[in-house]
Amino acid sequence: MGTCIMKKVLFFIHDLGQGGAEKVLVNLVNNMDSTKFDISVISIFGGGVNEQFLKPHIKYRSVFKKAFPANSKIMKLSTPKFLHKFCIKEHYDIEVSYLEGPSARIISGCPDKDTKLVSWIHVEQHRMKTLASSFRNENEAIRCYNRFDRTVCVSEFVKNDFSTILNFKKPIGVLYNTVESDFIRKSAEDTDVKFVDDNKLKLIAVGTLKQSKGYVRLLKVLKKLNDEKYPVHLYILGIGPMQEELANIIQKDNMTDYVTLLGYDTNPYKYVSKSDLFVCASFAEGFSTAATEALIVGTPVVTVEVSGMKEMLGENNEYGIVTENSEEALYEGIKNILTTDDMLADYAKRAKERGKYFSTENTVKAVEDMLSVL
Repeated sequence: MGTCIMKKVLFFIHDLGQGGAEKVLVNLVNNMDSTKFDISVISIFGGGVNEQFLKPHIKYRSVFKKAFPANSKIMKLSTPKFLHKFCIKEHYDIEVSYLEGPSARIISGCPDKDTKLVSWIHVEQHRMKTLASSFRNENEAIRCYNRFDRTVCVSEFVKNDFSTILNFKKPIGVLYNTVESDFIRKSAEDTDVKFVDDNKLKLIAVGTLKQSKGYVRLLKVLKKLNDEKYPVHLYILGIGPMQEELANIIQKDNMTDYVTLLGYDTNPYKYVSKSDLFVCASFAEGFSTAATEALIVGTPVVTVEVSGMKEMLGENNEYGIVTENSEEALYEGIKNILTTDDMLADYAKRAKERGKYFSTENTVKAVEDMLSVL
């Protein structure tokens, strides 16, 4: 047996901010076999909250210290080839564009014929207009995505969406997100949580406070449950552009007694594990990291149907409840689990069982196998 030649792999991402995909990338590179892969991470913009969690052996740098106004417009003035030369100085065996959009455009400009290119798609995009928004036009988007040797999607749903929009014919597969299951379970034991002692059932939602997460309709669902005297209290974990708007709605509709904005916490698991129910009201997801983490800590999940949820929770609600993607259906789903005897306890058991499937080991090995054969 000859010695295994180490592959030099670059993961290229927009930034390492507080989003799910950013955290997943950190989990992935930290857990890959460093005797087989020499790993670098480059972000276009620095200053992200997840940079601190990269292990010391991962080589990291950012192209710019922080994001600047109108950066996507400015980047479109340059060709992918020019941007690649500007951002990426070294030769790598494999270059991975992690997240659709600007990073895919830049990596597609790689001039080196010996470098294998991987595009990693996280979000369902529904329309060509959305898919092409970081490119000069639709033709450039098609050209760039076709330059990749392999495309990876985080769920079957995302894969079908992407393939349909582009009428994509090149190699494309699904690899589930990496979460640090042992670390999550350990962190979940922390007891320092800011819950209100009101004897109500604790509902938790986790994610950036932005439009796509559906928080406004989730608040409407909570108002309805409260008006009907269900003893529930919703905690929302995250920060983001809609913070002020959500705070205003909570104030204006007199919801302060049963809705709390917790802000950002580097340890969401301590909150999720001590909640009675994890709720997702998103209009779109890739493969929800937050929902996966809820399963790992054994918290039942009720979610509207977005990408990946049926793969995660079962076609027939085996491991959690997936409702139609509407406010009314989500309300019914939550009400149902609250009013049916033993349903919460039953789904807590099922959640824990399902959580094992998404172990760090399983998901990392699948990625390593894919990179090894490129």
